[in-house]
Amino acid sequence: MPEAQFGYPVTGATTVGMVCKDGVVLASEKRVAYGFSIMTKSGKKVFPINDRMGVAFAGLISDSQAVLRRLAAEINLYELETHKTMSVKAAAKILANILYAQRAYPVFTETMVGGKEEGGARLFVLDPLGSMIEDKYAALGTGGAVAIGIIESSYTPDLSVSSGRELAVKAVRAAISRDVASGDGIDVLLISREGATEATYPAK
Repeated sequence: MPEAQFGYPVTGATTVGMVCKDGVVLASEKRVAYGFSIMTKSGKKVFPINDRMGVAFAGLISDSQAVLRRLAAEINLYELETHKTMSVKAAAKILANILYAQRAYPVFTETMVGGKEEGGARLFVLDPLGSMIEDKYAALGTGGAVAIGIIESSYTPDLSVSSGRELAVKAVRAAISRDVASGDGIDVLLISREGATEATYPAK
């Protein structure tokens, strides 16, 4: 496998997200690979922050968990102090600032922040240095190039979250079949007016 900055091996992953007419879908496979080794077949890369927002990662699990803990703490603190709900864009911006502030020692993870708010569903994609881009759909990780082709062939803005879930699973499965660093099942997070719902699907 190619090596990243400072000689760390690139970790494999396939993570996808998309905005649907009634919510957001985030999905990722479960394999945790490091260099030429599979560390575990039951990794988790998709997490709900609350019933309105979630994050998905592609990269080092340790960095992903550290980023998740800090972001969740910032969101919870804001909402406790102000008695207001934080917007998806504000949460993504907080994460962008956190990542940029430690640019001298960057995390080795790419992140999606997605959620449902009063104005509709939104999805933001961030790189390890905090660059933030809003999009309707995205795919990250070593299998992202395969997954994005599947999504682009079928995505429309009027997809329901149930149809979006099927498309996300199809895209990750296609990536699993081509990317040796991805596999071992698919975690999916749906965020809609009913709240955050998690499910796991087989790799085939």
